[in-house]
Amino acid sequence: MKKINKICCIGAGYVGGPTMSVIAHKCPEIKVTVVDINANRIKAWNDENLDKLPVYEPGLKEIIAETRNKNLFFSTEVDKAIDEAEMIFISVNTPTKTYGKGKGQAADLKFIELCARNIAKVAKDDKIVVEKSTLPVRTAQAIKNILDNTGNHVNFEILSNPEFLAEGTAINDLLHADRVLIGGDETPEGEAAKEALSAIYEHWLPKENILKTNIWSSELSKLVANAFLAQRISSINSISALCEKTDANVQEVSKAIGLDSRIGSKFLNASVGFGGSCFQKDILNLVYIAKSYGLQEVADYWEQVIIMNDYQKSRFANNIISTLYNTVSGKKIVFYGWAFKKDTNDTRESAAIYVADALLEEQAEIVIYDPKVSEERIYADLDYLNTRSEEENRKLVTVVKDPIDASKDAHAIAVLTEWDEFKAYNWETIFKQMLKPAFVFDGRRILDKEKINSIGFNYYRIGENA
Repeated sequence: MKKINKICCIGAGYVGGPTMSVIAHKCPEIKVTVVDINANRIKAWNDENLDKLPVYEPGLKEIIAETRNKNLFFSTEVDKAIDEAEMIFISVNTPTKTYGKGKGQAADLKFIELCARNIAKVAKDDKIVVEKSTLPVRTAQAIKNILDNTGNHVNFEILSNPEFLAEGTAINDLLHADRVLIGGDETPEGEAAKEALSAIYEHWLPKENILKTNIWSSELSKLVANAFLAQRISSINSISALCEKTDANVQEVSKAIGLDSRIGSKFLNASVGFGGSCFQKDILNLVYIAKSYGLQEVADYWEQVIIMNDYQKSRFANNIISTLYNTVSGKKIVFYGWAFKKDTNDTRESAAIYVADALLEEQAEIVIYDPKVSEERIYADLDYLNTRSEEENRKLVTVVKDPIDASKDAHAIAVLTEWDEFKAYNWETIFKQMLKPAFVFDGRRILDKEKINSIGFNYYRIGENA
């Protein structure tokens, strides 16, 4: 089996940065270089102030402090790192296509192809290439076709090693993984490559937690895992709508069904909807693949998970509008939270973006506070939708650093991310500062209902009849 001494990871984002940091931490004898063409991102990874790392994850800065510039390096010298490495991880973005065939569903693989062509151009000796990005089934074959037709007479083994990290707990997920999935060819060379990657993970994980499959099973398993998790969220969210029309409490329903060992309790918390970089993208990818093979009923089934998630977000926004006497024009609504979940600064597909967009269409004035998301990011998220001009977004939206001060003269507060700090606020002070009647819309079900009601708020939370 080939022993790996040098690893290169192309892509210094939410997956590449934390994953390579943990590998460097657990494999001190391996030199790990993370490269990216985005010079500002690399500069941030190298910043002496560890609070300025481009990715916020609990436990990450401590690992970076131990490993950076010892056996973990962040660089823009992509070709040099590719040339030196025996194993190359591809961890670049694979967004949903916004153009052409498969628009709105298929994964855009242009960055993956650019990586493959760059590896092919630079490589002078045999390499193991590992897909770390979320990819549609059969991408490995496309990468292999590009690499095998370079004319350099270099042998490449392609592995699929999908990540199953949950943002906010990524470091813990890496250190204590339920399973590591490694897909590759079932040839002697393919098996040897799988063993080489497995040996890295075996530095800290039991061998029985490392599952080796063929490459297609590995690629599809990633999409299916996220689709199943998202399906559970959409399922409980559909029931939350029913609970609000009856006297049922979605939390009680969730607990009752979660105690059934066949169902289990995870991913059964009703909320304003799921977000993040993977769930929607992976389901849309699954839908596109099913359609491309003529499996329309399969595609329809999974597309419904997305439709329900969109419905939950619009339902929450519509409830704010109808509760505030069918008009929010000129009304100040404070958002607590913008990240798609707590303990991350990632805002991709965050429910807050779409709730804000719906309220802005009604001319609401929105004030936003999030402990980890920057003002630039918030405006960029709204501008990306192209619903209105950048000038109008800046006129109607204010981003603040003081959540208590933000509540002055507000008509309503909407809780959009489940940050723990929101529970500890002095809600009596917030109530005194707001216009009356004062409304709280809890999209994450995190506040103490009795306490909030006793203060005098009109309190609404998802999944209960107010």
